[in-house]
Amino acid sequence: MRRVLIGLLTLLVAGVAAPIASAVPSPARTAKIASIRTTDATKGVITVVGTLTPAPATGTRIPLHQWIPSLKRWQEVAHGYSSGNSVTITTVQPGSVRTYRIAVGAQAPYAAVVSPMISFKHYVWRGMFKKGLVAAGGAGQPQFTVVPPNEGPRRAEADLLANQGGYVWGEVDSTGCRYVRNWLGNLTDGLVRVSLHNGTTAMTSIRMQQETETWLNYDISGVTRLRLQVADIRSGYGPYVSIDSLLLCTN
Repeated sequence: MRRVLIGLLTLLVAGVAAPIASAVPSPARTAKIASIRTTDATKGVITVVGTLTPAPATGTRIPLHQWIPSLKRWQEVAHGYSSGNSVTITTVQPGSVRTYRIAVGAQAPYAAVVSPMISFKHYVWRGMFKKGLVAAGGAGQPQFTVVPPNEGPRRAEADLLANQGGYVWGEVDSTGCRYVRNWLGNLTDGLVRVSLHNGTTAMTSIRMQQETETWLNYDISGVTRLRLQVADIRSGYGPYVSIDSLLLCTN
């Protein structure tokens, strides 16, 4: 027995160590954007819903980041506060195509984490003439007059006139737009036709009786050069139509 004890002591002195247990990985938290959508296309409101697993402490501040290509960096544009494993964030943004993510700061035992990125097309209503007319023309002394910014800051209003038997048109760059909404007021002393064109190709039209109002709305997905035209059908002095036109765009 004495010899066995001496042998064990010799091994310990020689530095034989006991086996070490495997390291336990640190717990991880995940974050993701569950949904992102435009909830008010007039004001430009984006609503983001995120999920956070495991749930952080209630009321944790969760920022929404947007990638800014011109600066080549992420920028916080809004934030929300967690409730359970969810967070809802709203922000007002102009029409855009941007990339978003949410983030959660470190909370022991969890390290900080960011969600996978999501690219989102944000469509917002804007005045048709925000970027000005690309071209205008017609026949019979055509006049396509956009209301100046000091009188029409939305850049949506214009007056279209021509002589008897004439017509007038104006074009805008509609790249990035998918829908047009036109209010039309016919001040002509007779009958006119109002039409929308993809460049020079007619897409849709409507006839308007003297001193009437109506709407001319249309899906313009894929149209990059939108033309609005007014033509005289039967009048004493020529066509005269006032318009208030909006485009649903990402720019």
